[in-house]
Amino acid sequence: MQSTKLTTRILIGLIAGIVVGLLLGSNPGIANNYIKPFGTLFLRMIRMIIVPLVLASLVVGAASMGDVKKLGRIGGKTIAYYLITTAIAVIIGLILGNLIDPGVGLSIPPGTTVEAAKAPNVVDTLLNIIPDNPLNALVAGNMLQIIAFALFLGVGVTLVGDKGKPFLSFFDSMAEVMYKITAVVMSYAPIGVFALITPVVAVNGPSVLLPLAKVIIAVYLGCFLHAALVYSSLVKAFAKMNPLTFFKGALPATTVAFSTCSSAGTLPVTIKSTRDNLGVSESISSFVLPLGATVNMDGTALYQGVCALFVAQLYGLELTLAQQLTIVLTATLASIGTAGVPGAGFIMLTMVLTSVGLPLEGSALIAGIDRVLDMARTSINVTGDISAAVVIAATEKELNVPRETDRAVTA
Repeated sequence: MQSTKLTTRILIGLIAGIVVGLLLGSNPGIANNYIKPFGTLFLRMIRMIIVPLVLASLVVGAASMGDVKKLGRIGGKTIAYYLITTAIAVIIGLILGNLIDPGVGLSIPPGTTVEAAKAPNVVDTLLNIIPDNPLNALVAGNMLQIIAFALFLGVGVTLVGDKGKPFLSFFDSMAEVMYKITAVVMSYAPIGVFALITPVVAVNGPSVLLPLAKVIIAVYLGCFLHAALVYSSLVKAFAKMNPLTFFKGALPATTVAFSTCSSAGTLPVTIKSTRDNLGVSESISSFVLPLGATVNMDGTALYQGVCALFVAQLYGLELTLAQQLTIVLTATLASIGTAGVPGAGFIMLTMVLTSVGLPLEGSALIAGIDRVLDMARTSINVTGDISAAVVIAATEKELNVPRETDRAVTA
């Protein structure tokens, strides 16, 4: 019941932020100077708890599996799930880009230049997962390295046996403290969401959005279809879960992701929603979700597909089937090396455009509405993380959907 009330308050905050943002469109300075600081405070509190929460919950999660083979099996399932759903998302984006033709009829402003981001080297990306100095990784908030270090600690505790119990007890206590702090921070979420969304709407009013409406429609429609078709089918097939139950349980995290545009920043909310609302075990959620916040980018990959077609159409270029398959491959692999922070998707876009020889200048038009697109794609990124946790928990028989949630949905 408490979770349902919080979800409702967050939605009210989101809607109120959109309305107030539209009203302040003629004077966005008010939104930026007087409302945005409350949203920044919410983001800072969320970021404050990310590293200790991920470290503690992952150590406990890995140790509680009690079997290195089980950890490897779950890791394999998780990576496979993320790569497959990301590839499907790019394909959906390309299909919509071909059907909607978002770039037809537009022109690039003269004198526009954009620099390409360097595509991550696969070998370097894999090597960089292991930290040279774990303390540096914790201070810098390097999520992949924190995950790797925490997994080593969890496996070490398992191998040591009884002597590792005091060490594990410390992290178990730390994890519970962080869960409680997360609940306290979440009580502020409706205000934070309101304060984050208001300046975005005030700055990016209808006059900015209308010329690129077809791009926005294609990305938002693609995100909706990916969630409705892919996630619904997977949670129904593997977890035997009503898709409405799934989306209702994921809604707090999805809403916070929409306003913060950060998978990593939403992570504490994602873990709480997945455990409390959808019944995923602590060991699964504390492994699958931090990994997903770092490497799973379904919404971002879908955006790459739409935007690549947009740039090609902007310049009157035809992309061959081979080039479109290259986009699928590049976007899927690039998602592993891109951080779950605001704006990361735009960096990925320049890599994708470079991979098929498209002019980077076309991405400058996208930059103007990137924040609006970022909200949709981050929501899908986070929803994809949650769907993976539900599916993998079901395959490991570690899913226990709270009956109260079921009744709330069916009522």
